[in-house]
Amino acid sequence: MAAGGGSPSIVEFFGGEDGYRCGYCRSDTGNLSHGMWAHSMTVQDYQDLIDRGWRRSGKYVYKPIMNQTCCPQYTIRCRALHFQASKSHKKVLKKMLKFISKGDVSKVASEEEPMDSHVEDVATCDFPHKSESQVSQSDLTPLAVDQDERVENEDKDSGETKEEGNVQKVESDSVQICADKDTPVPAEPSHSAKAVHAPPKPGKGADLSKPLCRKAKDIRKERKLQKLLQNQMGTAEGSQLQGDQAFLLQNSKSKTNQPKNIEDFVFVPLPDDARHKLEVRVVRSSPPSSQFKATFQESYQVYKRYQMVIHKDPPDKPTINQFTRFLCDSPLEAEHAPNGPDCGYGSFHQQYWLDGKIIAVGVIDILPYCVSSVYLYYDPDFSFLSLGVYSALREIAFTRQLCVKAPDLCFYYMGFYIHSCPKMRYKGQYRPSDLLCPETYVWTPIEQCLPLLEHSKYSRFNQDGKAVDEGRLKELGRVRVLHKRTVMPYSVYKKRRKGPSDEASVQQYASLVGQTCSERMLLFRS
Repeated sequence: MAAGGGSPSIVEFFGGEDGYRCGYCRSDTGNLSHGMWAHSMTVQDYQDLIDRGWRRSGKYVYKPIMNQTCCPQYTIRCRALHFQASKSHKKVLKKMLKFISKGDVSKVASEEEPMDSHVEDVATCDFPHKSESQVSQSDLTPLAVDQDERVENEDKDSGETKEEGNVQKVESDSVQICADKDTPVPAEPSHSAKAVHAPPKPGKGADLSKPLCRKAKDIRKERKLQKLLQNQMGTAEGSQLQGDQAFLLQNSKSKTNQPKNIEDFVFVPLPDDARHKLEVRVVRSSPPSSQFKATFQESYQVYKRYQMVIHKDPPDKPTINQFTRFLCDSPLEAEHAPNGPDCGYGSFHQQYWLDGKIIAVGVIDILPYCVSSVYLYYDPDFSFLSLGVYSALREIAFTRQLCVKAPDLCFYYMGFYIHSCPKMRYKGQYRPSDLLCPETYVWTPIEQCLPLLEHSKYSRFNQDGKAVDEGRLKELGRVRVLHKRTVMPYSVYKKRRKGPSDEASVQQYASLVGQTCSERMLLFRS
């Protein structure tokens, strides 16, 4: 798990949005969601939020109102360690390999691919900013006090508060205590998001919960490769792997009668006379690293062309300001942990460099249990390479690579699956994958969900009628509030507040983010 940082998450809740235009069914007002502006956010808080159906666009974090919105959007994740490329996936990988090796540009009809991009929310860069925060930074900076003053001491067992001098002002130790209090178990994205898996019956296939059997010869080869790779791995930020020659060790393959995996296509040695050179660089976008800053203009120009050619945006729409707010700004704090990935946690751009120029950029978040795909844009001149599919496969391979160092980081989140929009169903082809139940927030294999979605565009996936949201709000008084630069539980704030009650709004916020996040994050109140 990511190490808790010294700064807590600070959010402003905007409540339910008025209906806005849907980018899928083109309804003018049918798209409904709850939203909040994240001034800052820890990676653990965001991990727990996306495991409750939230998603970010820049610093705006939103949650579709699933039983009301025109096109219900279900959070989807791929179990990266068990992913097996389909025939169409391998076709894309082979096409790229042939292009790099031989310069072959036979443009197989793109229509055969499910979609040119593997990410959704083409229109989300529009709706968030009508709710952009206007709060000054000084109001968001909690005051520091002595270590002895703890918010936990107030309203402990009774509903009464102590004297005002005992109200806790922020200090990093108490935030860390809160962050560590409800640590999820490894390989389960949150305490409230447990996967529903029935054990396979005898003769009905492999048990995906168990590791694959391995031969001693493969293990010996892996050890040899590990020693070799230790000498090849680069430490500089900006390089995913030195020379792009390393591949996932635990899936290294000397097997002769098993299907090829992604790494066998991606990291295969190229001939000396290869026509092209493809390099993948991972650069931190927030806070921006030196390499991100150095490549900003080139990256933006690729984005602008992509939006204009692929999504038919007018030239004045994909501005630098829009690009920055939508794809560069992030509330996620950069965090590092001893057992985490070498690059750390947070927001990154995965840049695809072909012969020294950027041809595509995958915007990703690296979180405690997953790589979360945010967006992809690419140079339209290279559409024939099916870069949407290719980058998704590379991100799955990247997830598997990070899992070697950080075993809990084993899922690949693809955003939202929208069954009611046929062109968005392609995400279900990256299997094995799970959808998040919109009522109990448990993960359910997609095969069990599809029949339900064929019957109704909104569906509860958890078939246990008695099951409830385990992470639901239980104590409103324990919600943490930032008011006049002072951190306090809602029970204290409620008695101090002047004017009409805002309890309904706070209750809605806490119900949506869950008890754990509501006690850990700071809800800004003016």
